[in-house]
Amino acid sequence: MDLPRARAHGTVTQRLIGDHLLSGRMDPGEEIALRVDQTLTQDATGTLVMQELEALDLDRVRTETSVQYVDHNILQADERNAEDHLFLRSAARRFGLWFSKPGNGVSHPTHMHHFGAPGKTLAGSDSHTCAAGSLGMLAIGTGGLEVALAMAGRPLHLTMPKVWGIRLTGELPPWVSAKDVILELLRRHGVQGGVHRVLEYHGPGLASLTAMDRHVIANMGAELGATTTVFPSDGAVRGFLDGVGRGDDFIEITAAEDASYDLDEEIDLSSLEPLIARPTSPGNVVPVREAAGEPIAQAVIGSSANPGFRDFAVPAAMVAGRQVPAGVSLDINPTSREILQDLTRCGATFDLIAAGARIHQSGCLGCIGMGQAPASGSNSLRTFPRNFPGRSGTADDAVWLCSPETATASALTGAIADPRDWADRVSVAAPPTPDAPDPPSNNDAMLEPPLPPAEAASVRLVRGPNISALPELDPLPDSMHGPVLLKAGDDVSTDEISPAGAAALPYRSNIPKLAEFTLVRLDPDYPRRAEAVREDTGHLIVAGANYGQGSSREHAAIAPRYLGLRAVIAKSYARIHWQNLVNFGVLPLEFEDPADYDRIGPDDRLHVSGLHEALAPGGEPALRVRNATRDEEYTVRHRLSPRQREAVLAGGIIPALAP
Repeated sequence: MDLPRARAHGTVTQRLIGDHLLSGRMDPGEEIALRVDQTLTQDATGTLVMQELEALDLDRVRTETSVQYVDHNILQADERNAEDHLFLRSAARRFGLWFSKPGNGVSHPTHMHHFGAPGKTLAGSDSHTCAAGSLGMLAIGTGGLEVALAMAGRPLHLTMPKVWGIRLTGELPPWVSAKDVILELLRRHGVQGGVHRVLEYHGPGLASLTAMDRHVIANMGAELGATTTVFPSDGAVRGFLDGVGRGDDFIEITAAEDASYDLDEEIDLSSLEPLIARPTSPGNVVPVREAAGEPIAQAVIGSSANPGFRDFAVPAAMVAGRQVPAGVSLDINPTSREILQDLTRCGATFDLIAAGARIHQSGCLGCIGMGQAPASGSNSLRTFPRNFPGRSGTADDAVWLCSPETATASALTGAIADPRDWADRVSVAAPPTPDAPDPPSNNDAMLEPPLPPAEAASVRLVRGPNISALPELDPLPDSMHGPVLLKAGDDVSTDEISPAGAAALPYRSNIPKLAEFTLVRLDPDYPRRAEAVREDTGHLIVAGANYGQGSSREHAAIAPRYLGLRAVIAKSYARIHWQNLVNFGVLPLEFEDPADYDRIGPDDRLHVSGLHEALAPGGEPALRVRNATRDEEYTVRHRLSPRQREAVLAGGIIPALAP
C-alpha cells in the first residue's frame, strides 16, 4: 500500500476519497478518478445533461441513485419552462431517474431529506451540491457533462485537493447562527480562499451544530471556491436521519484522533457576531453593525443557503404580533413543500402572513433571478449564497447576504439592523427557539420513482420547439489567429458569462438563442462581434484571476464556444468553469507571468501555433503567444492531464468519446 492510500483513513475527506478511488494518487495536485454513487441534476442544467445522455447513447443510468429536480425555473411566464419540465420528466422516465416535481423543493435540502447518506459520493450539476457534505458525504458540484458521464458509469475526474481542517470550538452566542460561521470564513479569506481545497470541519464546537446548521455552512463553501465541504457523520447526522425516517442509512464516519490536515484553521464560535456581505460579492463581509442604518426595500428568506425549518420559524416568531413597515417587502421563499407543511402545522405561516410577508413557491426562484427582483437603486437583504452583480434580475441591484435573524430584524426596522440591537429595542429577552413538528413532514408523493427498465425503454422524449440539439463541436486547430473580443477583470462570475434570470434562463435548452445573452453584462455587443468572426478566425478572451467563479452551469462554456471562442488566457480559473471549458473544447491557458495580462488590450490580435504538439502526449505545456497588434510575445501554460489534452484536441469530451 503506497503512502497516499495509507493516509486515506486519517481525515474524513481522505477516508471518503480512499473508499471511492478508482485511479490516481491522493497527492494534492494529482488527477484522481472516483466512483460516483449518486447524482443530482436540476432544471437549469439538467436539460443539457439529458441531451448529453442521448449523445452518449445511454440506455439507463448506472448509479445507485440519480435524481432530477425541478427547482430553478418554476415560474411559467410563457411556454418555455413548462416545455422543459415535460422534457425532463420524460427523460427521467426514459433513463431511470427519480423525478422531483416542480414546486417540491430546492434540490439540496430535498436530496438531504430523502436520499443523502453518509459515506456516499454525490456528483451534482449545481455548484452547491457540496451542501450534502453536512451528512458525511463527498458531494461535488461539477459541470453537467461530468454528471452525465457519471450516470453512464464513468468515473468522476478531479484534481486531488488539499484538506483544510477547520477546528470549531465554543458555541454560537444568542442571535448568531450558522450563516455567520461561513460568512466569517469568507471575511477572512474571500472568494478565492478555498480553491483546490476541501473544507473539513472538526472539533468540539461541532456538538452544538445540527445537521441543518452544517448544511448552511457546507452550502456556501462553494463561495470560497472550494472543491467541497465535509463534516463527520456523528450523532447530529444520526439524529437527522432518524427524524426523517432513514436511520438505517446512518454509518459513523469521523476523523482519526491523530488525523493531520494540509492546512489548519480555528474558529471560536463564541467569538462570532452577526455578519453581512455587502454588494456585490459574497467575500465582501463586514459586521452588521458597520452597515446598520442603511435603508432597505426588500428582505428575502430562503434558498439552499438557509433551507431548514428554523431558518423560517425563527423569523416567524420574530414578526409574530408585529407588522413589516410600509415600503419594505418581506419575501418568504420556502425551500421545500415539507418545510411549508411544517411551518403551517405549527402556526408560523399564519404569523408570517399576518405580519405582511409574501409567501412564494418552494424552489430557488429569487436566488437564480427568477422572480423577486428588487427595485433599481434599493437595498435587498437576502439569506442567499450569492450576490454577484445583476444575479437578482435587476441590472443595478444592491444585494446583501445575511442570516435569517439579520434579515428579519432589518425588515422590521426598515434598515439594516443587528438582531441583537433590534432585540434590545423591542425588549425581546432571548432569541426564539421554535420546536419543529415531530416527526417532520415527509411528502414522498412529490417524488416519482424510476420506471422499471422494460417500461422505461418505450418512453419517448417530449421535445418542445425550444429544445435544440447540442451544437457540433469541431476539433481544435493547430494554430489560432484571432482577436481578443473581451478583456475581463478578476472574479468574473458565470452569471456574467451566461446570465441567469427570467430573460435568459428559459432558453437554457436552446443554445443558439441563449448565446445571444453571452457576456452582455460585460460587453452588450459581444455576441454580435463574436458572430462576425466565428466562421473566419474565431476569437479569444483574456481574463484576470478566478475567471468563471460561481455556478456550475456549463452554458457559460458552451455558449461562448458556439460563438467561436477557442481559448481563454487568464491569470487563474475557478475549478468548475475551467473543467467546463475543457469539456467543450475551449483551451484554458494561464499566464506564466501574470503581469503580461496588463500588456494585452481589447481587440489585440493574438497568434499561437503548435497546439497539437503542445497537447500531444508528453508535449511541453508552455506555449508562446504573439501579439501581432503590439509586436510582443508572452509565455502561457496549460495544466491539462493526458485525458484532458485528448478531449480538447477532439473539440470536447463528446467528440473524444465518439467511435
